Amino acid sequence: MAGFVNLLKLCVGADSVDDLLEWHRIHPSPYPSGERRHTTRMWPKREAELLAGGSLYWVVKGVILCRQRIVRLEEITGADGIRRCGIVMDPEVIRTEAAMRRPFQGWRYLAPKDSPPDLPKGRAKDTALPEDMALALAEIGLR
Repeated sequence: MAGFVNLLKLCVGADSVDDLLEWHRIHPSPYPSGERRHTTRMWPKREAELLAGGSLYWVVKGVILCRQRIVRLEEITGADGIRRCGIVMDPEVIRTEAAMRRPFQGWRYLAPKDSPPDLPKGRAKDTALPEDMALALAEIGLR
């Protein structure tokens, strides 16, 4: 699909994709469809491109390991009266090949050509390499 862009965001507090999945299990979705929402301070200027097929790629411990498809953006006003962006995502967490990323704050746009490929569906739990080995290889630039 042409004309879309992805987001890159740190998955703070998670040491693995399984940690993210466990957080989802412990914190049920507020939506009947099971969609997940991540709230951020800034509203993406490239909203139309995100909604044209983009995903939020999660960086876990310095490595991109998974993504969730972005469904929509919602305006959220906090108790402090400040407008924020709710990034609403498909509940499915799709594992990707490991790809190193330096630390950053907030989120970054990620072009499709720079996004790591998805792991095949059957490999969600049965990856070719253990996650720690995939992380080590990504750290030295081999993925």
